[in-house]
Amino acid sequence: MNQELWLRQFFPAPGASVRVALLPHSGGSATFYLPIARALAPVADVYAVQYPGRQDRRDEEPLRDLRALAGLVAEVLEPGLDRPLVLFGHSMGGTLAFEVAQRIPVAHLIVSGVRAPSYPLTGTVHLTSDDDLLAAVAGLGGTSADVMADDELRALILPPLRADYVAAETYRWRSGPPLDTPITVCIGDSDPRTTVEQARAWARHTTAPTTVEVFPGGHFYLVEHQEQVAETVARSVRLATPGGQVSEEPDHAVN
Repeated sequence: MNQELWLRQFFPAPGASVRVALLPHSGGSATFYLPIARALAPVADVYAVQYPGRQDRRDEEPLRDLRALAGLVAEVLEPGLDRPLVLFGHSMGGTLAFEVAQRIPVAHLIVSGVRAPSYPLTGTVHLTSDDDLLAAVAGLGGTSADVMADDELRALILPPLRADYVAAETYRWRSGPPLDTPITVCIGDSDPRTTVEQARAWARHTTAPTTVEVFPGGHFYLVEHQEQVAETVARSVRLATPGGQVSEEPDHAVN
């Protein structure tokens, strides 16, 4: 497995005692996490995952099966397990992070903008036309009008975007033993795809503590609250640091 293909390290911190892997949303790329990676650089060795089919991997076929993608991501992260690993995934990346955590040891799982696996995403956006697919993503705040109006950009973004939507909308959780990993769930208070109830349901998927943090905003709330999200990840890093202790916290809102 070629780690250089899969992992982007914008601000190396080889001396850090904890590694963080950031998993993008549907249609997203590693560079989406550049600001968060910068904010975390002093406290963790941060990697952003680059899926096949986008940016410098655009000549590769994007995957349409979330479990197959999780297996590959787990394989590429496994050599770095000499240090505790914290996973952060937004939207589809959150579900993917959950699947990865079932394959390799994870010190803390942080999922963002995504309902618990026991609440499947049953949409059919992946079956719609190119225009409707882009419009659906734009409605969530994930694609700008400039992309929709630029034929060259559309041609680049559509194949991985559709593949990711296939993966996300056809994924179904397979009942099994819960994780023993602490889970932090971050959502926007006006996210049309994830309610607080669906976020709290993540507690069913682990025997460890689950915390829900609610931010102002919609599905891409983290764009406006990158500093606060980075602090949430940094807090998990501190708890995962050898000698740190994870304590159960109640659900709370971040204002």
